[in-house]
Parts: sequence; C-alpha cells; structure tokens
Amino acid sequence: MIAMNKQAMGRLLAGVLLALGGQAALAALPIQHWTQPSGARIYLVESRSIPMVDVQVDFDAGGRRDPAGKAGLASVTAGMVDNGVLARDGEPALDENQLGEAWADLGAGFGGSAGSDRMSFSLRSLSYPDLLPKAVALAARQLGEPSFPQDVWQRDRERIAASIRESLTRPATVASLAFQPAVYGDHPYGQETTQATLAAITLEDMRGFYARHVQPCRAKVSIVGDVDRAQADRLAAQLLARLPPQAQRCEPLPPVPEVAPLATPVVQAIPFDSAQAHVLIGQPGYRRSDPDHFPLFVGNYILGGGGFVSRLTTEVREKRGLSYSVYSYFSPGLHAGAFTVGLQTRPDQAAQAVQVVQGTVARFVAEGPTAAELQAAKDNLAGGFALRIDSNRKLLDNVSAIAWNDLPLDYLDTWQQKVRAVTLEQIRAAFGRKLQPGRMVTVTVGAGATPAAAAAR
Repeated sequence: MIAMNKQAMGRLLAGVLLALGGQAALAALPIQHWTQPSGARIYLVESRSIPMVDVQVDFDAGGRRDPAGKAGLASVTAGMVDNGVLARDGEPALDENQLGEAWADLGAGFGGSAGSDRMSFSLRSLSYPDLLPKAVALAARQLGEPSFPQDVWQRDRERIAASIRESLTRPATVASLAFQPAVYGDHPYGQETTQATLAAITLEDMRGFYARHVQPCRAKVSIVGDVDRAQADRLAAQLLARLPPQAQRCEPLPPVPEVAPLATPVVQAIPFDSAQAHVLIGQPGYRRSDPDHFPLFVGNYILGGGGFVSRLTTEVREKRGLSYSVYSYFSPGLHAGAFTVGLQTRPDQAAQAVQVVQGTVARFVAEGPTAAELQAAKDNLAGGFALRIDSNRKLLDNVSAIAWNDLPLDYLDTWQQKVRAVTLEQIRAAFGRKLQPGRMVTVTVGAGATPAAAAAR
C-alpha cells in the first residue's frame, strides 16, 4: 500500500493536470532496453505525464521453483522481505513497523510477491529529486538486506495456516484444490500451499532460496515514469547494489519440466453442503511464448472470455438459464498454463450445465467461431486497447510481461494489428492443436456431488 505525506501529495496535485490527455500517448512511447554489467536487463518507458516512477523487478523465483514438500516457499519468502531489514554499513536495523513508517514518511511504497513463475518487487515513488533517491535507497536495503525475523515468521505462518483452514470452508477453494493437481499432475504448477508444507518451511529455507534466486544477473527491471535512460540506469543499479556479490558467471538455474498433456478425462465429484454447485472444467493449455497466442486469445474471447457476449454465456445463461455467469480463460506462463471453464449453478442443474459446456467447447474446437463473432471480438478488443495502458501501473504490467516473456519490444505498438489479423482458420487450427475436449478435467463441488459423474456417463 502506498502512503503519501502532505508534502508529497501537494506536489503530486501540482502535476495532475499534466495527466489529462497525457496517457493517450503512452502506447506510442518506445520501450528502451539494455543490459547492465551485472547482467540485469532493463526495460524503460519514459512517461512524463505525472511526476511518478513505477518499477518492477522480476526474478525466476516463483512457485515453480518450490522444492517438493515445501509448496509456498517462494510466496512466503517474498512476503517476509517486507518485514524488516538488517543493520549494515552504519545504518540501523528496521523492524516491520519502522520500515512501514519510513515508507509512509517518503510517500512511497515497496513490496514483494510471488506467482507461479516469478518473484516480483514493486516500487512506486514520486520522481522529485529530494524524494526518489531516498525511496530507491530504502528499497535497495529492503531488497538486499531483508532480516527474515523468526518471531514474525511464526506469527505469519499461524496467520496463513488459519487463512487456509478458513478457505477450506468455501466450495470454490475446494474445487480449485481438486482442479489444479488434476490438470497439472506432478508439475510444480499443481502444488498447493497447505498447513503441512507451511510447517516444513524454515527461515533457513527462505534465506537459501532467496540467495540462490534473487541475484542481479537474474533480474529483469521494468521502469515506467518520469525518468530518462541515464536516470533509469542509475536507479536500477542502485536498487540491486545491496544484493550479495555474485560470481563472475551467473549459473543457470535447473530446468523445470513441461506440463504433461492429459491422457484420459478426469472426473471428480466432491460432496459439499452449499447452495450452489461449483464447476471447473479444463486441461493444460499453452505457453506464453507459443505462436498461437493471438488466435487463442481472440478465440477465447468469443468462447467464454467476453462476458455476456460470449458463446458460453449464450448457451448456458441466455438459452437455458443454468447459471448467472460462465467464463473461460487461458493462463499461459513459462509452461502450459491451464485452460479453464468455470460456473456456479443449482446442484440439481449441474449435470445439464456440464453437458452444455462440454458440448459448446467441443463444437467451438471443431468448427471455430462465425465471421460475425470474430469481427465483433476484433472490434471490441482493438477498440478497448487504450484501457489496457491508461495508467503507469497498467503500462508497467505490460512492460514487465514483455520483459519476462521475451516478447518483441514493439509488442504494444503492434498489438491491435495482430488482433485484427487473426483469421477464422487460425482460431480453428490453434484450438484444435491445444484443446482435446474428450480429455478434460471436470470437477463439481456441491450437495450430493453427483452431477459431474452423471454427465460423464
């Protein structure tokens, strides 16, 4: 959370008028890219509309790197970086409260998190010369010298465990916990943090994991805001400067195996006392680097990603009234993320809803969309592109995705063109290559939990 003092707020308000109309030009700003002597790769978009700088530093240290039996290690390690810094070079140690107060005094913020693929640290600060250097210096301490306090870990472990126990009272969580390992098998994407895996994680695990993965040579630093290239280069170097010195050669991390395709359909019907049955249907999808990305992206908008205008909504909601909402999405990453269809319905309607979804997906894979559906999807997606980059934060998300996935630097400039270039045949071919409707996971969680099994028969 970003706390902003009165002085910083006053300065920001002085620049607000600059933002009016300024964001429209963001897409035209080029992405500058270079590599520092440390090996850190820098990606910069200069955005002068407001006196603000947003930075994201990504490392190959996400959940896919969690060791067996210690799922959640990446996530809790990233979170612990927010809980204090060590005393070093004449600077005093800061506990979590002192660190929070220091960020509030600067009117800036810094924090870490971890997803399936990457561990990310985000900095936001005003760009004024009496504020930004102080914010970068504090972020450098937090990134390079986290204290990993034992008492805080004991407290947070109990809090997370309590949250896990509470989540198990919700049918949506139960459905997800069954769906993920069924889709991913023994791949790390299918690992879930449990009370048992939390109990196995020690501070030594965190320190070792952090030291192995969070190194300057592994960093991808995305910067958007009110700085030029020279300033951005100094900012990135200072931000990474307190990380432990690294060997001359950055040793590659061990490879992670690919997600295995499903050999047979999987059906799970889980009893649960709930008013609504929760249904998840899917299978491994595709990697973000796959050349089929745009046909799959546009095609899924038509199938189930376009809300009330999607094919699934028409079949499940409009024609049959089986669910208020039904959706589908791909979640591509460094490995084949899942294709997922989800809905909630009355338990007595679940079998019919599953059959309708399965039939709709199968027809779409076999036949693809109509010309009218494709044109409407292109118009909507291309026409709404500006909303994807209408703030520094959104633009940073896009730039960091380009950096992380090694996408072309002109990706944002050509995005609308690539969407509009997608053809009916490309969608049919891409869906045919990626989805096998007869080999999907179907999970139903609800009273009696017989619908999925009945639908499979």
